[in-house]
Amino acid sequence: MSAVKYTNDHEWIKVEGDTAWIGITTYARHALGDLVYLELPETGRQVKKGDNFAVVESVKAASEIYTPVSGEIVSVNDNLQDNLDDLKEDIDKGWIVKVKMNNPAEAEGLMDQASYAKFTDSLS
Repeated sequence: MSAVKYTNDHEWIKVEGDTAWIGITTYARHALGDLVYLELPETGRQVKKGDNFAVVESVKAASEIYTPVSGEIVSVNDNLQDNLDDLKEDIDKGWIVKVKMNNPAEAEGLMDQASYAKFTDSLS
């Protein structure tokens, strides 16, 4: 299993072969506050790097979630709609979509955990 990478839009990505698991970071969840709704995409949808593919709503705001890689959404974590707290859990429960990547090299330029921690510290 590869390491988790991060975007400056506060998504995480875990790559397994040509499939990317995508979710939102702990930083994003804390910034949003209490979550009330998650709009999920359909499987089979084609996405390009930077496209928004889902929306998470909290008592504070609504926030779009962006894909850090291009490809086809091959799996959607439907369990999250009834269990928004799972977004706060580990990657195995808190992933939102799995994308079969068209270009796995797109994931290479993302931040590692140390770089992401430094990035979020600079936001405070």
